[in-house]
Amino acid sequence: MKSSVQNAIESRISINRFQADRPLDDETITSLVTLATKAPTAFNMQNWRFIAVRSPEGKNLLKASAWGQQKIVDASVAFIICGTLSAHQQLAAALQPSVDAQIMEQRTVEGWVTSHENNAVLQRDEAVRSASLGAMTLMLAAEGMGLGSCPMIGFDAERVAKDFALLPTELPLMVVVVGYPLDNNWPQKPRKPVADVLTLA
Repeated sequence: MKSSVQNAIESRISINRFQADRPLDDETITSLVTLATKAPTAFNMQNWRFIAVRSPEGKNLLKASAWGQQKIVDASVAFIICGTLSAHQQLAAALQPSVDAQIMEQRTVEGWVTSHENNAVLQRDEAVRSASLGAMTLMLAAEGMGLGSCPMIGFDAERVAKDFALLPTELPLMVVVVGYPLDNNWPQKPRKPVADVLTLA
C-alpha cells in the first residue's frame, strides 16, 4: 500500500491553469510554509524567506516581472522563494534552540559558523540548495492538501528584488504558484528510464 507521500510525489503535476478568484486563507498559507520549513538545510541554517503574494496589486506587480504569465494572477497565491546570503551571521541564533534542548553542543555551533565566513561561493550554493528544498517541500505540501502548484524560474530577478523590497542578501530564486487547478492541465510528462539516471556503486 502506497503512503500519502508516495501518492503526492506520483500524482503531482505542474499546474499552468488555475481556477481564478479562489483565495487561500491565512491559516492555509501559514500551514504550507510551516511544512515547507521542515525541509532540510545545511547546518540547519534555515536560510530562506517565503513571500506569499496574494493581493491583486502584488500579483499584478509580480506578473509584470514574469513577462505576463497569467498563472501568477489566477493562482490563489504566488510564493517568492528566497535564499539568503550571509546566513552564517544568524546561524548561532538559529541553532540556539538546539543547544538549549541539548541536541548539539555550543562548540559545534561555533565551528559551523566560522566554516562559512569569507566564502561567497559556498554561501550562494547553500542559498540555492535551501530555497530549492523548501520549494519542493512546499509543492508536496500543496499536493497533500488537494491543491496544485507550479515552480517558475521565468521572471526578472532584479525587478522582483526591487519591487518587493528584498534585502541585498535575499536572492529570489524561484516562484511557486499554488491554487486550485482547472481540468485542462497537461498530465505528468514522462520521465527518463531510471536505468538511464541511476548508477549503483
